[in-house]
Amino acid sequence: MSGDGPAGLPPASRSALEPWPDTVRWQPISRDLIWVELIRLGIGLAVALVVLGVAWALAGHWLLGAAVGGALLLGVWRAITIVRAVRAWGYAERDDDLLVRHGLLVRRLSIVPYSRMQFVDVSAGPLERAFDLATVQLHTAAAASDARVPGLRPAEASRLRDRLTALGEDRAEGL
Repeated sequence: MSGDGPAGLPPASRSALEPWPDTVRWQPISRDLIWVELIRLGIGLAVALVVLGVAWALAGHWLLGAAVGGALLLGVWRAITIVRAVRAWGYAERDDDLLVRHGLLVRRLSIVPYSRMQFVDVSAGPLERAFDLATVQLHTAAAASDARVPGLRPAEASRLRDRLTALGEDRAEGL
């Protein structure tokens, strides 16, 4: 066997092992989503640390102190993964479908045909609005195939929503 592909596989088999097609132009999401996710993590971690700290102060058991340390370590680990996870998000618009990629350990590629879209939502919570971000949510007939693109500027989210809606209507008319 030639050593051209991974584990000695021929180059043609290599593309099946790569989850992100190189034939499309991937659009990244805003890096400001990192701050949104870090703030969410900080709020959750602060609540957990206050509860554990009060319990440790009242009970004085060493396991509660270890839990505080574990929570801090978990928070640092999660902060590192948030940065990498946000950088892994991307989307690409093709002629007949939208591709959405994300994931670090488990890479996920969702391909949503425009003809399968039922409606497209744009949402932004208070924290997202504070950073001028929005999320585009795609809804299809199959609940498991819903995809979302977080971390978009509101103008890009509206443009994407309008384009996907128009393409979905065009493609559905031919059915």
